[in-house]
Amino acid sequence: MKRFLVGAVAATCAAIMLPTTAQAAVNPVLAAPYLYQWGGQPNPATVMQQTGIKSFTLAFILSDGTCNPKWDGSRSLTGSDKTLINNIRAAGGDAVPSIGGWSGNKLGQFCSSASALAGAYQKVIDAYALKAIDIDIEAAEFENNTTQDRVLGALKIIKQNNPGVKTVVTMPTDRTGPNSWGKRLITRAKELGAPIDTWAVMPFDWGSGGDMFAYTKSAVDGLKNHVKSTFGLTDDAAYRRSGLSSMNGKTDTGETVTPQNFRDIVAWSNSKHLSRVSFWAVNRDRGNCGAMSSSCSGINQQTYEFTKALARFTG
Repeated sequence: MKRFLVGAVAATCAAIMLPTTAQAAVNPVLAAPYLYQWGGQPNPATVMQQTGIKSFTLAFILSDGTCNPKWDGSRSLTGSDKTLINNIRAAGGDAVPSIGGWSGNKLGQFCSSASALAGAYQKVIDAYALKAIDIDIEAAEFENNTTQDRVLGALKIIKQNNPGVKTVVTMPTDRTGPNSWGKRLITRAKELGAPIDTWAVMPFDWGSGGDMFAYTKSAVDGLKNHVKSTFGLTDDAAYRRSGLSSMNGKTDTGETVTPQNFRDIVAWSNSKHLSRVSFWAVNRDRGNCGAMSSSCSGINQQTYEFTKALARFTG
């Protein structure tokens, strides 16, 4: 995602140790807003208590300049981010790391083969005993046949070796659904036999305003239609393999996703039984704080208003 990304210095919040609690089964993919370790990171346990949200998508795993995964390309898998995941789980929740994003060095580019890339993904899975991974494929990693195929090949290996781990692929979209690169990615997954559990689009950053609820529905419907035709599914089954990740408040290009837009998006997503809804980001889920930034939505809203709406998504 292009949202105030990885060139920012990761200001690591001091971890607050929480008492261990009995953890009910949490689907880390279903309703999991993005959370990052820069831009005024809130205490996730507090967010969970105040909103009812149970899972977070953690951004971003990148390459360190080789075929080796690190948080934001610099922090080890065993440092503050592992503490963050442990604290979320201690509070009864779970997390799914997001691998990729808009900027920075992508593993799909720095790993020379599908097997090498799968090895990098496996390091992340093993570091946290993950139930799911999210591949946020964008920019040069997305708009390249070789890296697309490498990512899909790696995910096929991951699924073979970890059949219980859910695989999510998140990508940019046009207002009417995946662009030519997105359609190719889905089609190649079928051709290569890469079993992706959830395809998700990011319905924003088109460069102009408008009804973001209507645009989101149109983009997801376009995704559903291509998933349906590619895999020979019914409408219902295709929706259940589709998802979305929105952006709360002002987007990078000046669009506005209002709290009511997002409540409508969540209600519609429930009616279609999508398999994932997310947004960028909990760090920005506060209003009346000035211009849009990595810690402000740029609109008038209640604190955690979008997160509270997302907590009502049940799929």
